[in-house]
Amino acid sequence: MLEVRNLTRSGVHGASFRVAPGECLLIQGPSGAGKSLLLRAIVDLDPNAGEVWLDGVERARFPAPQWRRAVAYLPAEPGWWGDTVGEHFASPAAALPGLAALGLPDAALTWPVARASTGERMRLALVRALAGAPRVLLLDEPTAALDPASVAAVEALIAQYRQRGLTVIWVSHDAAQARRVATRTLYCRDGRFSDEDENE
Repeated sequence: MLEVRNLTRSGVHGASFRVAPGECLLIQGPSGAGKSLLLRAIVDLDPNAGEVWLDGVERARFPAPQWRRAVAYLPAEPGWWGDTVGEHFASPAAALPGLAALGLPDAALTWPVARASTGERMRLALVRALAGAPRVLLLDEPTAALDPASVAAVEALIAQYRQRGLTVIWVSHDAAQARRVATRTLYCRDGRFSDEDENE
């Protein structure tokens, strides 16, 4: 169980909610409303106030590296610090099932990062995040640059991990995707989060 209590930072005003294991909480709202800022606050990348709890343990009790392994964050533009894809995996063998599921060859681990397209880098970053066996996965528009077949593959892979108990918070502008993947939706407007869509 991930529990957020009155989480506040610049651009986010007192967000509070719970997400159970296996659940997918989808966050929708206009650009600039605070969706990405919320994810960054949960993973503790930016200064924030409030509380975040994971399975009854407060975030403050986790060393930062341990927290970010347990709560993995996939930003809209994932970072790459090495020259080749394989350098970004602690265990390349653990990446192979994810690569296959997302239509990527095993040889992708040997590619220079610069060779991969935007969509390939996003899929590779998702495999990287899942290979670390997180308990929570924060996704920021992970399929925005993908073709329909790749979108379907990503959604299917995330569904498999949710069946094993992975908790997912997914930012998406795609209303059809929301209907496919979400167990419930949180709406964001001006840094405030609600179960009610103000536009309805």
